[in-house]
Amino acid sequence: MLTSSDWEVATEVSFSIRGERGSIDILAFHPATGTLLVMEVKSVLPDMQAMLVTIDRKGRRAHEIARERGWRATSVTRLLVLPDDRTARRRVEDHAATFRTALPARTVDVQRWIRDPKGTSHGVLFLPNAPQTSTRHRVSTPRARNASSRA
Repeated sequence: MLTSSDWEVATEVSFSIRGERGSIDILAFHPATGTLLVMEVKSVLPDMQAMLVTIDRKGRRAHEIARERGWRATSVTRLLVLPDDRTARRRVEDHAATFRTALPARTVDVQRWIRDPKGTSHGVLFLPNAPQTSTRHRVSTPRARNASSRA
């Protein structure tokens, strides 16, 4: 989604700045607009306070982290990426007031913004899980015994 919309993308970008440390799951830069995108990817919605503090810290440090990569950002947007399932949606709804304040945009608006990043659009992006791969074990049935082996 990002690369097809002309974003430069880096994953697992670690940082240590003035005592704050961490790793940004996805850091993306849109050169045409100078927009920097900090994405926190979660398979489940964690403790709200810890998640908000983490994404805030990464967003605050994003300009410095981007500068080290030669990216000159004029704005920073923060996105939380969650699986598109009932549990994640229910957890976001359970904390609706907090999300409306901290990360107000939702999937359709976020996707539109990614294609044409103007201003900021802090929000939540619900994405379908990758298809589950399953390994099927072939169950073999006992072979019919040869008549001569029966006695």
